[in-house]
Amino acid sequence: MIAIIDYGMGNLYSVSKALERMDVDYFISSEEAELEKADGYILPGVGSFKDAMAILNETGLTSFIQKIAANGKPLLGICLGMQLLFEESEENGLANGLSLLPGKVVKIPENTNGITLKVPHMGWNELDIRNENRLLSGIEKGYAYFVHSYYVETDAADTLLATAEYGVDVPAVVGRGNVFGTQFHPEKSSELGLAILKNFVQIVKEA
Repeated sequence: MIAIIDYGMGNLYSVSKALERMDVDYFISSEEAELEKADGYILPGVGSFKDAMAILNETGLTSFIQKIAANGKPLLGICLGMQLLFEESEENGLANGLSLLPGKVVKIPENTNGITLKVPHMGWNELDIRNENRLLSGIEKGYAYFVHSYYVETDAADTLLATAEYGVDVPAVVGRGNVFGTQFHPEKSSELGLAILKNFVQIVKEA
């Protein structure tokens, strides 16, 4: 059973509909007692990093998410949810994240190497697979749908499963142990996105 963590800043509808299309058992909750029953978790997210962390801290979900990750339960962060997995973000002032993965969230530069970029980055970009991982099983290439103004900077090359080029190398898929994330929206990324979600479901089953 997969739980979609509801903290008021996630695109719950599109994620839940994707799981329904795959005939996956899931539930949506913000209550720790109910969330405890799940075998794996999806942390979606849209909006500001700082606001999201304030809610997670106020509700106690920060410590809950850190606990389930430490206990080995699979966790998948999507878009802002992926960024929250890292140590800190400069969005709207410096804010601490969940610190499950090493790195900092910074703004996409509007100019780089003489190229002017539109920010936010919106649209389809090709993935460059960097490291083999069961989350990317059966995926060699493909396009994913991105909507974001900030991206992760990290020196931990082993966590970079796939990147996408948008003036800078944007970490598109990350993972270490039982903690995974996608900067793009897999639920809106056609067959490639559904393949990633199916792989995550399989990881949960095997955990």
